[in-house]
Amino acid sequence: MGDAIVASRKPFYKELKAGRSYLWCACGRSKRQPFCDGRSHEGTGIEPIRYDCTVDGEEVLFCGCKQTATGPFCDGAHSNIPGGYAEEAERAEDLPWAESDAEGIRSLDGHCYVIAAEATRPATAGDWWCRTIVSTAMGAQHQAQFYGELRRGRSPVLASPAGDVVLWTMAGQGNVEISGRSFPLAKDMGVYVRGGEAFRFTQQGDAPLGVHIHACPATDALDELATMPDDFDARWPDRTVGVDENQRHAMGPRYFQMLVDKRIGSTTATQFIGHIPQSRAEMHRHLYEEALIILSGEGVIWNEGVRARVRAGDVIFFPRKHRHSLQCTHPDGMDVVGLIHPGDNPGINY
Repeated sequence: MGDAIVASRKPFYKELKAGRSYLWCACGRSKRQPFCDGRSHEGTGIEPIRYDCTVDGEEVLFCGCKQTATGPFCDGAHSNIPGGYAEEAERAEDLPWAESDAEGIRSLDGHCYVIAAEATRPATAGDWWCRTIVSTAMGAQHQAQFYGELRRGRSPVLASPAGDVVLWTMAGQGNVEISGRSFPLAKDMGVYVRGGEAFRFTQQGDAPLGVHIHACPATDALDELATMPDDFDARWPDRTVGVDENQRHAMGPRYFQMLVDKRIGSTTATQFIGHIPQSRAEMHRHLYEEALIILSGEGVIWNEGVRARVRAGDVIFFPRKHRHSLQCTHPDGMDVVGLIHPGDNPGINY
């Protein structure tokens, strides 16, 4: 019997063909990585895993470190093996700085950009104000995001015409009503609204209620309804999630906690909160689309040909498969909240 060995500290990106079967090397000894070569595992007691593809052009990340708990696919375990997490090598890079336009947007490569969500509230806005942060019109394909602020009273009844909604409470307190069911709402809380349900906010206390509203899949606008429907999906009664240090997952020197995910009914969108120490990650990509809210700290987002400064209150939008690196420059680190779609693990990259 033998132990699996690390073939690669990064997963293998592959595009598969429908109707074909793939034998993933689980022992790490194959000369045809990430696939089994038919003989290298003999005597190890470690058998390859077969995957039958049913979707033509399916994009997958086959595990290269062989430490995954979700074989044959990567689960982010490579970040916690020796040498698995690497910072970008120090080098002189004279990339231009992206500057903010009139809408407060700093455009990077492709459709990647940074936007200052909260700083753009017009002085003439009423008790309820909502701004588009991410949408199909801005280059997104899989998610949209809006920032809403309620000074007093209740917001309009809102719904996404596209599907699920995931909320993050940035400031203040009150409650959120989801299709007739009310939940307390406080700062640093994630909320899940199932597709077909509607929601509205009630502000309490002295401070305005600030909420990031993610719609998955993407849409260009939220619907405003005349009345609140009474169709709460009682199969999933728990809809709010708070920060819990005991639920943290390590990812090299970083860590994250899952907030909204499949445990409370969200099968394609995942919300997480994480901490980044003073460091610069190596350049990487994701198979999901990501919107990242900077809660504290400051740093730099690097693309191939341009960089931008980021600080608390900013939102960074990353298209799928977009090569990037986030650097934290603050000695106390950087706290972030992210929404990925479609995906269920923010620790997976390639």
